[in-house]
Formats: sequence, structure tokens, C-alpha cells
Amino acid sequence: MKVYPSTNIRNVGIVAHQGAGKTSLTEALIFNTGAVNRLGRVDEGNTVADYHPEEIKRKSTINTSLVACEWSAHKINILDVPGFSDFFGEVSSTLRVADSLVMVLDSVAGVEVSTEIVWDIADENNIPLIAFANKMDRENADFTKTLDSMKEKLSRQIVPVQVPIGKESAFSGVIDLIAMKAYKYENGQASEMPIPADLQAEAEDYREAMVEAAAEGEDDLTMKYLDGEELTGEEIIAGLKAGVANAKVVPLLCGSALKNIAADKLMDILVGYAPSPLEALGEEAATKPTAALVFKTLADPYVGKISMFKVFQGSLKADSVLHNPIKSQDEKISQPATTQGKTQIALGEFPCGDIGVVTKLSQTVTGDTLTTKDSGIILDGVKFPEPTLSVAIAPKSKGDEDKLGNAIARLLEEDPTLRFQKNVETRQTQLTGMGEAHLNITIDRLLRKFGVDVDTVELKVPYREAIRGTAQRIEGKHKKQSGGHGQYGHVFIDIGPDFENDFTFQEKIFGGSVPKQYIPAVEKGIRESMAEGILAGFPVSNIKITLVDGSYHDVDSSEMAFKLAANIAFKKACEQAKPIILEPIMDVEVYVPDSFMGDIMGDMNTKRGRIMGMEKHGKMQLIRAQAPLVEMYRYAIDLKSITQGRGRFTMAFSRYEEVPANIAEKVIATARAEKENA
Repeated sequence: MKVYPSTNIRNVGIVAHQGAGKTSLTEALIFNTGAVNRLGRVDEGNTVADYHPEEIKRKSTINTSLVACEWSAHKINILDVPGFSDFFGEVSSTLRVADSLVMVLDSVAGVEVSTEIVWDIADENNIPLIAFANKMDRENADFTKTLDSMKEKLSRQIVPVQVPIGKESAFSGVIDLIAMKAYKYENGQASEMPIPADLQAEAEDYREAMVEAAAEGEDDLTMKYLDGEELTGEEIIAGLKAGVANAKVVPLLCGSALKNIAADKLMDILVGYAPSPLEALGEEAATKPTAALVFKTLADPYVGKISMFKVFQGSLKADSVLHNPIKSQDEKISQPATTQGKTQIALGEFPCGDIGVVTKLSQTVTGDTLTTKDSGIILDGVKFPEPTLSVAIAPKSKGDEDKLGNAIARLLEEDPTLRFQKNVETRQTQLTGMGEAHLNITIDRLLRKFGVDVDTVELKVPYREAIRGTAQRIEGKHKKQSGGHGQYGHVFIDIGPDFENDFTFQEKIFGGSVPKQYIPAVEKGIRESMAEGILAGFPVSNIKITLVDGSYHDVDSSEMAFKLAANIAFKKACEQAKPIILEPIMDVEVYVPDSFMGDIMGDMNTKRGRIMGMEKHGKMQLIRAQAPLVEMYRYAIDLKSITQGRGRFTMAFSRYEEVPANIAEKVIATARAEKENA
């Protein structure tokens, strides 16, 4: 593969709802270019794009794959993106670098959830779109219904540029409405044929609509069209291309990826209508200092770290040194390469707008910029969605405890939508991801890549204990005589709630009944007791202790004795001060379409949630609520089920609040049972 000028490069993200056939389409595209000598199939696990073991096992795209190919003197960088919502972080990184998107639709199912979600994001960012109605050979496939579904649910002017020949199993080719020529396919090879008589009128109607859309692309063409003049073929192409570039027109093609029908026509459209990188970056970008963005990182067990980049300014050359201004670190660019799935093809230079990979960068991670030393350039990174589903994990063997931290660190480099933390209060290791499939695959990777086998266990809630009442002059005495020096500590404390602080300690000792050198020991003893709680072993918070009196012995008193006396007094005082269990309450923001508002509010009520307000947020409704954390652990799954994957939410800690009595009894009983069985 040679180095192509920026004007002859196309960066295209292939996106779809899961199962629409985008990986099969990618395989057909690269097969037609001659990059591979066989047409890979997902079911057989031999595709170029889905080459990771977990993808072959699940027959589904999990990682964005770069597949570069050549067509009509152009280099096309195809980014095959997961369609499953659990891997939406991969979509986010692709949207940052793709200059256009091909939206693949299942012509049986029409517009599906991920179709709408990605389409809306493309709208927000003015990313050019081209649509491909796939699986036209399937039973119940219907081009007209797919088009109607798109017009009903999606934005922009959707313009067919092809009409299918035949339906379902009889689907055999397409009519090109731009050239007004018909093509029949056998074994992936097209041969020109006369336009079928029964499709002539339909093709002419679609062509008229296409010409009208092309005329709206440029003012001169609009005037010519309104004056009744016929547009030339070149003018139709120019008008459509302008409409695509301005994110107003979406050409709709059709075909069958598995039978390799009309995939070649999509390549022609990408070359002719999809924008080059310079159309978005500006011609001057090519002459500016080098600046590249790392938008994806892969941890390969054999090669090491692989960083996927796009050149936003200047050019990136082999055997050069670039600077990472975020890490203040120079990085050696030894041999950058383009890829066809897992196969790397070394290139000496990547011009402005091109996409490639480089291996073994020491400090650079996803979202970092690589530029010249003193350029001062930091490119905008990738905005990833926040993960919302958590599980607790524990190594199956003690020997894996140390390995787990290192393995997770590697996975976090590779996947910015993962979160990992050790909860001090619950003493659990918590892994957070985008959904069940995401977490399951991460756990599989821990074992496959790093040899770390873990169990998933139920997440514990970081409950706390507090008091509602007060108690005065509660005595704690520790007295022990065992030959030689004895032990003697004696205190009286007052206790009460503190609604502003976790813990306040003060002393009101008169006459030295507790010598000053022992007062810190009293506070320390109380703090240690607070960590263990009194009802169920949860930490005690929001409490105020006042040391009011006590006594000591000249010989037998010690810091340890006063710590133990304070411990006794604290437990007795809490028992008298109406102890309670507190639970964390979360601020929740749920974004859903209007049609799911009632279901979401009803479900939130079943979770002991309180609706705090609602407002319009673009095409969605924003519901603000507060709910206990224990009820929200599985909300990512519930929300996906209720909204058919269209909803999303964020959650942040708000405060602690008393647990209802009936639930508190169960929490206490469970905690005590666990302690007994430990």
C-alpha cells in the first residue's frame, strides 16, 4: 500500500444496530478491493475485522477495527465499530476521528435503537452520513418500508440513489439512479443490464426526488432547477456531494453484504461523495506543525501496546520523535503502520487526516496528543460515556491478588469506559462498566490475557450507623489487676448527634480528673469504636462526644486503659441514644424519550425514589430524582429493559439518610449473620 495525498483519503466509520451486518459489509468492501482473497464470514469466525478471540466466540464486534483498503486511486480507512450498546465507548472514539459514517440498516427490521442513537449524535456533530439498506435478500426485506421508517424516525433528507431489482430471495441487483443504469450480480460480479420495464416508472420517480435534493445542495443548481432546466450528471453529483458534506442529505443505497451484491457501488459512493479529511480540517492543516490524536489503545499480548491515531495537522513520519504535552514525555515513532484487522502494513509517512497505528509508546494513552516539542498544541480528546453498572470481584486464589492490580491497569489503558476502585468501607474491589456484556468480557479478558481468574460477588452497600437521641454522663471503666502494675481507666461522656460533621470530640474536664496526657487516648478509643459500629458493624458517623469526667490511678492508669474505658462508654452511650442505620442516597439524572416518562417515574417509585423535577433536554426528557444506592445497583439493566436501550442515566452521591425500620431490621440481621459465619 502506498502513501496517498490527503485529498485521496476517506475516513469512514461503519456503524449499525447489532446484527444489521456491518462487519459482513466491511468484509465485502475489502474483498472487492483485492485486499483479501476470500470473503470472510462472521459465522465462520474468519473475518478480517473481528479477529479478537472474544469476537470470534460471540460472533459480534467488540473492538473498533481499522481496515484500510484502496479503491479508484483512493485510500479508504474503514473503522468497523461495535453495534451493541455496552461498547458505545468504541463508537465515541470513532466519531471523534471519522469524517463520515456509513449507517447500515437491516432492511427487515428497519430503523433500530442504535440507529437512532448514533444518527442523533451525528446530527449534533454535523457528521456526514451515507445509509446502506442491507440484507435485501432476506425474507420480509422491504426497501420501501425501510425508507419510510427512516423518514419517520430520522432527520435529514434521505435520498435513495439506488432501487433494488427483485425482492427477498429474488433480489439480484440494483438500478443506479445517478447513471440510470441497471446492474445484475452473480458471485459478487456486476454486469450491466437494461432497466426492467416494471421498475422503470419507480426508478424515474426516485430519480426525480434525487435530482430535487441535488438541486438544493447549491444555490446555482437550485435556480437552474426552478427555472425548469435539466441538471447534468456532473451537476447532480456536485449537488448531492454538497448536501452530504453539509450534513443535510443522506444517500440511501441497498444490497446484500453476504452475497456481495452492490458493495462495490458503496465504495464508488465513498470515493465520490464522502468528504476528504481536509474538507473538515481545512487545507491549511496540512502545512501546520504535526499534531496527532491517539483515539484508541490495544493491549496485544505479543506486540505490546498498540496506539491508534489520526493526524490532525502536518504529517507523521517513521523514525521521528514527537512530544506528548499532557504527559510531558517524548515518544519515539519507530514504524507507524496501517492495518487490515490484525495485519499491519508499515508506511513511511501518514499525511494530514490519515489514520494508522504505532506500537510501544511508553506513556501515551487514549485521548493524548502527539506533536512537535514546542508547538503548544493539545487536541480535544475523546468524550467517553460514564459506566453505570458495577460488580464486586475477588481473585479465586490468593496468588492472583497482586496480579489483579497490574492486569486491571492494562485493561484501563485499553478501555476508558471501565472504572476500578477498592471501596475502603465495604472492603470490596469494584469493577464498573457499561453493561453486563461489557463486564463479562472484561472478566474473560482478565483470565485470557493475564491469567487472573476472578469471582463476582454481590456488591455491599456502604451503610453507616448514627444516633437520633442523646445520653449524658455515660460511664466507662476499665479496671484490671493481674499482679504488678494493674490497668485503670475511668471516663464519663455525653453523646449526641452532629448534623454538620462526621465526628466532633471535645472535653470539659475540671480539676484534672482525667490527666491531659490521657485525653488523646480517650478520643482514639472512641474513633476505633466508631469504625466497628454497634448495630451491624458499620462505621458510625455524625456524632458528637464530650468527655465530662473520670478518674485515674497514679500507678495503674495508662493510655491503653483509657482507650478501653472510652470504648466501653461509647458502646453504652450509643445503645441509649437511639442508634439507627443510614444508607447512601444518590442524585440521579435519567434521559429518556417522552414515551417512556410514565414507566420511568413508576419504576423510580418502586425503588423508593423521589422525583425532584423534569425538563426538556433536546429530543429527550430529563428526569431528576433521588434514590437509595442499594436500589440503583442494577438500574443500568432495568433502564435498558424499560426504554429498549434508548435511555441513559448518571448518578452521584448526595447524602446519607435513615433506612426505614423494616429494611433496617433485614440489614442488621444480614450483617450479624455474615459476622457469625466469617
